[in-house]
Amino acid sequence: MSAHTNTETQPSQVREQLERSGKLSQGTNYSAAHLGALEQLTEYPLFMPALNKTVKGKVFLKELIGTNGSEISMNKLPAGYTIPFSHAHKQNEEVYIFLKGQGQLAVDDDIIPVSEGSCVRLAPAARRCLRNSGQEELYFIVIQAREGSLGQYTFDDGIKLEHNINW
Repeated sequence: MSAHTNTETQPSQVREQLERSGKLSQGTNYSAAHLGALEQLTEYPLFMPALNKTVKGKVFLKELIGTNGSEISMNKLPAGYTIPFSHAHKQNEEVYIFLKGQGQLAVDDDIIPVSEGSCVRLAPAARRCLRNSGQEELYFIVIQAREGSLGQYTFDDGIKLEHNINW
């Protein structure tokens, strides 16, 4: 491991932090991570190799809740901040779901205004970058999955069960 792992919080350390505080739970058919209010995302710093530095406000969920068909991240981008690089993907499409704030998503040569309720799907090859053009934090979720991998969905995949729930 590189030297930064001694001082930076990595996904396994975030997992340990959540377990110690009782914010991580699992059962036979589920796992749950309780990260707190969106404003608390900065409590989980992450070393970003592309930047060679630690960022605050990005939490990847794969290792925390054990997803195996997608990667999901919870994100907080400060007011006036622009992600300092563009990127694309080899195989994964991304869906950006904006929860609060306003910004601009650069996709190839287009600039798309985004705000609460905006949802944008990006093909793997799409060149992308995001900036917060608002006066408050921009909160969003990003879901990554291999393009073309969804075989069944919604009504085709759902199974109605006869089961009484005791709330």
